[in-house]
Amino acid sequence: MSLDFDSARLPSPYLRAEHEEWRTQLRRFLEAEVVPHINEWDEQCRVPDEMWPKAAAFGLLQVGFPERFGGLEEGIDHFHLNIIAEEFTRAGSAGGLLSNLMIHWIGLPPVVNFARPEVQEEVVPAVLGGEARIALGITEPSGGSDVARIRTTARREGDSYVVNGSKTFISGVMGARWVSTAVRTGGEGAGGVSMLLIPTALPGVSRTPLDRKQGWWCADTGTIYFDDVRVPAKYLIGQESEGFKVIMKNFNSERLVMSSTMESAARVCLEEAAAWAQQRHTFGKRLADHQVIRHKIADMKRRINCTQLYLQHMTQAYIDKRCHPGDLAMLKVQASETMEFCAREASQILGGASYLRGGRVERFYREVRVNAIGGGSEEIMRDLAANRYDL
Repeated sequence: MSLDFDSARLPSPYLRAEHEEWRTQLRRFLEAEVVPHINEWDEQCRVPDEMWPKAAAFGLLQVGFPERFGGLEEGIDHFHLNIIAEEFTRAGSAGGLLSNLMIHWIGLPPVVNFARPEVQEEVVPAVLGGEARIALGITEPSGGSDVARIRTTARREGDSYVVNGSKTFISGVMGARWVSTAVRTGGEGAGGVSMLLIPTALPGVSRTPLDRKQGWWCADTGTIYFDDVRVPAKYLIGQESEGFKVIMKNFNSERLVMSSTMESAARVCLEEAAAWAQQRHTFGKRLADHQVIRHKIADMKRRINCTQLYLQHMTQAYIDKRCHPGDLAMLKVQASETMEFCAREASQILGGASYLRGGRVERFYREVRVNAIGGGSEEIMRDLAANRYDL
């Protein structure tokens, strides 16, 4: 039995025939539109604008969003989203392309779930149709994971909010027409946080790219600045001082998708390492015939198996609304450590070949860190899990 990407995936009792059909159709789309170009996009540090209309025409952007806005919601569950993350990773990007092309997964739900109807009609169909983009602005130069301590302020003046501050490490921000932004409208702590949808064309908004990153080169990442930006009050998302609730609703889904990405990246590394070990010869025999190499591959598969089972279980628990954020936090840690272990071992097995740009192992090794930090760092995730037990 080979150890390729598909055979290294354990059978799941939760996946139905329609899940696998979705995987088949999506893989065809990505092999035609992404795989031939991903190395070029990485080197150019951008995804071409025409990918959004293409993704919309295929039906990718709409998955999981309400049909009244042009989305595809009937029969869709979180396993469909996990499969998107898996297949994007197989295509050669461990989160970079996903964080760009599909950034509306985290930027749009606050609007869909909490914004005024007229704002929803303005924003949601345009994003799902690939005509405009939206980003999520949480992280600030002064801190990332501690959402309750954000400093960007929004002061109510008549029919507007006057916003001052900045957000950084924001995926998709350079091409975004709107940014769902965490702002401080009240006092200290989580109770003073609100969410505001900020059109990026407003006077006082400026942006600079972060284009010298360790990984995710193709991803549009940047810093956005607000200098006395007057935002119409209709763009308040939800109620004042309830922004923390809006933000937290996003995190569970985001961490499941990131865990799917990292588990899939580990599988890619296993596939590349096993194939190389069978082709490469050292000291008169295949690399795969050396016990030390066989043990490396076995250890990779063992960790991947554990991560897959944890991911399957927590995805179904999320669908059933019976998962605890602390358990999802530990899943993310499990997935990031598995990705890091497998990327390192694959790099050791490939040797010098893994040090050349253009291969998936080289790229994924660079992209370990952003996955282990983004969406909540490993340290914050462990602390969140410990809080469940009143430690």
